[in-house]
Amino acid sequence: MGKLYYLDNNATTQVDPEVFKAMAPYYMENFGNPSGVYSFAQKAKQDVEAARAQVAEFLNAAPSEIIFTSGGTEADNLAIKGAAHALKEKGRHIITTAIEHHAVLNTCEFLGKNGWEITYLPVDEYGLVNPEILKAAIRKDTVIISIMYANNEIGTIEPIKELADIAREAKVYFHTDAVQVAGKIKLDVKELGVDMLSLSGHKIYGPKGIGVLYLKKGTRLSAMMHGGHHENNRRAGTENVPAIIGLGKACELAKKALEEGVEEKRIKGLRDRLEKELLGKVTEVVVNGHPVKRLDNTLNIIFKYIEGEGILIHMDFEGICASSGSACTSGSLDPSHVLLAIGLPHEIAHSSIRFSFGRFSTEADVDKVMEVLPPAVEKLRMLSPFWHNRDEMLKKDGACYTDEHGHHGHEKDEE
Repeated sequence: MGKLYYLDNNATTQVDPEVFKAMAPYYMENFGNPSGVYSFAQKAKQDVEAARAQVAEFLNAAPSEIIFTSGGTEADNLAIKGAAHALKEKGRHIITTAIEHHAVLNTCEFLGKNGWEITYLPVDEYGLVNPEILKAAIRKDTVIISIMYANNEIGTIEPIKELADIAREAKVYFHTDAVQVAGKIKLDVKELGVDMLSLSGHKIYGPKGIGVLYLKKGTRLSAMMHGGHHENNRRAGTENVPAIIGLGKACELAKKALEEGVEEKRIKGLRDRLEKELLGKVTEVVVNGHPVKRLDNTLNIIFKYIEGEGILIHMDFEGICASSGSACTSGSLDPSHVLLAIGLPHEIAHSSIRFSFGRFSTEADVDKVMEVLPPAVEKLRMLSPFWHNRDEMLKKDGACYTDEHGHHGHEKDEE
């Protein structure tokens, strides 16, 4: 295999060398079970609690409010199912959005088939939730609201503090899936006012198989896994000590990087350069997501009249890794539910590519994409019947437009 140009950091990240170094001793040397009473096991317990404190500091939470899980998916499941079951006597109404990660959507779908009623809030053409629509959707029997902090596909950042304030005023629990935000935006659970928050280790240069649910003190939650008394009776199962240590270190490094601000600016510069050059050199392209309220590392871009999968194959031959949407739906032939929710027709939604930059991305990655992608698009369009019939398709897609910045939007109805 030749040189790798990795631009899929929203799917997963490389483990930072410092994280790997911190984890290594816990596989062969410090392998004790934290539940043991002898000193060798208690050393592991002390180290787990030290890592818990690192995560808590990263979130401005108390260590007792940190529950270790197997990842973001389990954290989302525990938050939504756990709160729903704990509060089922109060009500069985849950509110979420149409653009959530499938860890939330499929959890809500499961509850919807088992006695709960789910309201899916719409979003605008940029993927933003309207706080007034949320306010109108809350009912007396609403028990939990789950809205992601930033979308994993298009990068749009939601007004979480404002939304959480609305939930608090209505005395409804508020959960946010912050998996894509962790390490990219400062996370302060007290400032946000959320009751629950999920994050995942492998999105912040930590190991796979570890995540966290922040649970605000006093928030009612039923356990979803039963066994021992681990994680303060919230999540049974022997602790994954090496991964917990790695997550703690990853949070420490992420906190430091955010405070310095250098890495964030560098990553945004790479993303902005690629966006500008693609808009300048390739015709019929549209950028998805909010022009400003968007993760600095994320570029979701549509190349009209060709399949995104075809572009990915061309780039893969050259060692470029990108995505056509969420990593969890990469095997699906259906267009992205996120792109459909922001108003794109099926034909256009199939044409998206997501580039997501990270700590180890370089200018060489952008250079390679610009070398490979424009000619690949031109070649694929020459083979595409949609390209040759684009005038007819344009009439069909007349409600969509590209603004002066190359971003997707909708024409306003005439008065």
